[in-house]
Amino acid sequence: MSKNRLTTRRSFLKKGITGILSMATLSALSLGYSFRGERFWYDVKRVNLTFNHLPPAFHGLRLVQFSDTHLGHYFGQQELREVVEQIHSLQPDIICFTGDLADQGGVEEYEDSILTLSQLKAPFGKYAVLGNHDYRGNVSLLTSVLEAAQFKVLVNRQHQINKDDQSIRMVGVDDSLAGQPDLEQAMNGVGDEDFIILLSHTPDFADECKNYPITLQLSGHSHGGQIRIPLFGSVITPPGAKKYINGLFPIADSNLLLYVNRGIGTTILPLRFACRPEITLFTFHKEF
Repeated sequence: MSKNRLTTRRSFLKKGITGILSMATLSALSLGYSFRGERFWYDVKRVNLTFNHLPPAFHGLRLVQFSDTHLGHYFGQQELREVVEQIHSLQPDIICFTGDLADQGGVEEYEDSILTLSQLKAPFGKYAVLGNHDYRGNVSLLTSVLEAAQFKVLVNRQHQINKDDQSIRMVGVDDSLAGQPDLEQAMNGVGDEDFIILLSHTPDFADECKNYPITLQLSGHSHGGQIRIPLFGSVITPPGAKKYINGLFPIADSNLLLYVNRGIGTTILPLRFACRPEITLFTFHKEF
């Protein structure tokens, strides 16, 4: 073998090994970022919404939505406390949790969860619905945890919020995948002129709501895709979140607006990429 051919072969092997090591290093860094970096890099999304039929007394209302904590799946009490601190700093008037409190239904440190969630304060109340993962374990326990933390768990029911002889309604439906949603029951007694906020864990349920006088639907479940590829989008989304995945959507042939929150925790893989966990702060404005 000539000296030139030997040099060329060595150069090729050196470049190949360097390339493999570079790819391995990049993969390790990406995995580390997805596991430890982005998973706990909370994105506080500020969304301003203007409505012509918002009661004037609620002009400037601040509502915080969070969702899908999946306690027990690489997410514990310390992480939950950090989320609660961020929400508290936003000084919300209303707090909404849109399901999947725990993964596989387990809240092993349920007393700690109650104590942590009880730190959340909102003058017009805290409201929650159940998600499909809540039904995979002790759903009664999870409901009790939320109620003990002063959340009103709205399973096919509603609650009226009053201010200065004016009102808005919070309506919640059971999970559309694992529960028994009954929108007719939940909306009983609601008028066409009422300002209605619907909590539904699954965003695609919005298509079932277009014939009802609902103003805004808040949902989670999708995790925003959890892992997104630049220029491509979400790798996979679960049933119930195939059509509406992340952000604000006007629903066709209706006056309904849907907002899909990316959630806090993760499922299956404890990773997030190009899809930061989200806390949403809505500010409502009256169109005068």
